Amino acid sequence: MLTVTSTAFDANGEVPREYTCEGDDRSPPLVFSSVPPGTQSLALIVDDPDAPDPRAPKRTWVHWVVYNLPPTTTGLPAGGALPKGAHVGKNDWGRDAYGGPCPPIGRHRYFHKLYALDVVLPDLGTPTKAELERAMEGHVLERAELVGTYEKAA
Repeated sequence: MLTVTSTAFDANGEVPREYTCEGDDRSPPLVFSSVPPGTQSLALIVDDPDAPDPRAPKRTWVHWVVYNLPPTTTGLPAGGALPKGAHVGKNDWGRDAYGGPCPPIGRHRYFHKLYALDVVLPDLGTPTKAELERAMEGHVLERAELVGTYEKAA
């Protein structure tokens, strides 16, 4: 079964400050394992369903969109150096890069969703999360998820 973990935080644990807007704002190290047979590419979406306030969420905030990671990719180092062939989409800050946790209020959850796809997607440019999800429809072999949390220092 496909898995995504991090050497920086445990499942449902706190994302270290260095990977947030209060730190270096770089992506945490991620480890991928048990990629299913037939996988042609991997995609990664990192988002926060608790925006802006976990007690009254109004939207899901997208932090990172990555697609066409080679199926041999065993993870991404801190800072998100991507392997050859991988593409980055647009996050909700309007950037084609990682944007770390930066919750305005309360403790938010950050979902790191890894998808094993049975195709290499065409060049989508810098797609939004919704555009990538549409392109992946009917091509997801397996999905894995790692959740981290973060709350800004008072």
